[in-house]
Amino acid sequence: MTELSSQVVRARLAFSYDGTDFAGWAVQPGLRTVQGEMEGALARIIRDPVTGEGLGARLTVAGRTDAGVHARHQVAHVDVPLHAWQAMPGRSGRTPAEGLRARLDGTTPDDIVILDVREAPEGFDARFSATERRYAYRICDRLDLRDPLTRRHVLHVDGELHVDALNDAAATLTGLRDFAAFCKARPGATTIRDLTEFSWERVTAGPDTGLVVATVRADAFCHSMVRSLVGAVLPLGQGRRDGQWLAAVAGSAARSQAVAVAPAHGLTLEQVSYPADADLAARAELTRARREPLD
Repeated sequence: MTELSSQVVRARLAFSYDGTDFAGWAVQPGLRTVQGEMEGALARIIRDPVTGEGLGARLTVAGRTDAGVHARHQVAHVDVPLHAWQAMPGRSGRTPAEGLRARLDGTTPDDIVILDVREAPEGFDARFSATERRYAYRICDRLDLRDPLTRRHVLHVDGELHVDALNDAAATLTGLRDFAAFCKARPGATTIRDLTEFSWERVTAGPDTGLVVATVRADAFCHSMVRSLVGAVLPLGQGRRDGQWLAAVAGSAARSQAVAVAPAHGLTLEQVSYPADADLAARAELTRARREPLD
């Protein structure tokens, strides 16, 4: 069991959500957010043993998603008072981690699902220990495949997309570089990122059959980066822009107004990756030294 002190246990949470009805991840006054729902649920579950009042529990998340963006596998950590951790199973035969998962899943709304809760390994930080975030962007460019049941997470476009042209364009943007042209600026935050994959395919099997899907991987992403990257290459896949235009956009020292940011609902955070347990603390220290903040 990981104890930050003799009175606190760090729990690692894995969960998914439909972002349609959320104003993004981060708490915002008067708005419904994923963080707000999760922390509200935790406050109802984790209670002071003397007063019986709910305790505020702040979540640290691997990646803050924008309004309307979904997550198939998001990760966060929360520090739970030891007395509350030990009380999680109640009278059941569950472990504390299993008890917290069941209670949290039963308290959060239907558009959030708690996939897993476990005691975090020593040195784990959901945000700074992560080595990679992987996103998918789904597009339907065929009228016969448009499905109203998937409209909340698939972008519908008119006209066939040329996948080879999308891949040629995307390949020019990968690597370690400054992505200022594709990021919403934040004071004091770097826009240097290592984009390890930006690729497109027309899916031939499974639930996404027929869709054109982008896979986007990086050590981290700055605000609106993935949607801006998608929005930048889509005109090339539609034959409306060329590589010279994209190169000029990518070379901009500030966010380019020439790029139409792709709609949020087509984007899903698919996976967050971490190193081996023994390397978690070192990874977190390295990430903090490189840049602040990470999203």
